[in-house]
Amino acid sequence: MTQLFPEKTDDPYLYLAGDESYKCELIEEMNQVWRRPDSLIDTPMHYCPGCGHSIAHRLLMEVVEELDIVERTVGIAPVGCAVFAYNYLNVDMQEAAHGRAPAVATGIKRVLPDRILFTYQGDGDLAAIGTAETIHAVNRGEKIVIVFINNGIYGMTGGQMAPTTLAGAKTSTTIFGRDPSVHGHPLRIAEMIAPLPGAYYVTRQAVNTANHVRKTKKALLKAFQYQIDNVDGTCFVEIVSNCPSGWKMTPLESNELLEDEIFQFYKLGDLKLPGKE
Repeated sequence: MTQLFPEKTDDPYLYLAGDESYKCELIEEMNQVWRRPDSLIDTPMHYCPGCGHSIAHRLLMEVVEELDIVERTVGIAPVGCAVFAYNYLNVDMQEAAHGRAPAVATGIKRVLPDRILFTYQGDGDLAAIGTAETIHAVNRGEKIVIVFINNGIYGMTGGQMAPTTLAGAKTSTTIFGRDPSVHGHPLRIAEMIAPLPGAYYVTRQAVNTANHVRKTKKALLKAFQYQIDNVDGTCFVEIVSNCPSGWKMTPLESNELLEDEIFQFYKLGDLKLPGKE
């Protein structure tokens, strides 16, 4: 059998395989595929295994670093699973009341227009108690980026139905499945705000596969660059994610549900591009 590192060595960095010691090549920075962004705090994350929040956090900080706006960026963390974002994102962060992140971001951006503002919100926050804040901030064309994590459930408070929960889905408050005639229809928030004149860039992406992660990062880069360019309007990036704990599934099962059902309703892609209606 061919050994990966067949040469014996006295190098202090050893690769042990049975009774043999083989040279272990050190990974140099130039050969690294990925490294933790300096603006992503080196601390264990509290999110459930398989949750998309951690990937979204990483992408945000990669984008902020690559655009060299760490010192200018201010994030708004409201209530819900997103509430602890300030424990991981090493930029200026401001807490907001439930659903009010766009209002807080509006105030900061108007007082400090040179800052780059983003909100980081879940569907229970943005699409329920924060619906009015979201709609009116976008309608005014506030120069902020809204990052919307849509996992179709109230993840932090016990798995209750959210405005984005699909019809037929069972939650702790819809134990027989969501019935549109009783509970209303699921809201497609991105489709609601895309027609507003103040919406500059609206897109829906995901983070459940490597290809989707790349597309989401590209979308975030666009959104933040538009704000750097001081465009007239709001950038809205929806990230359709999973919630293995709330859905009572394994991470693998929840990712399969995304592909099989959820992306059929929440279709991925750009909904509004600059200069196009």
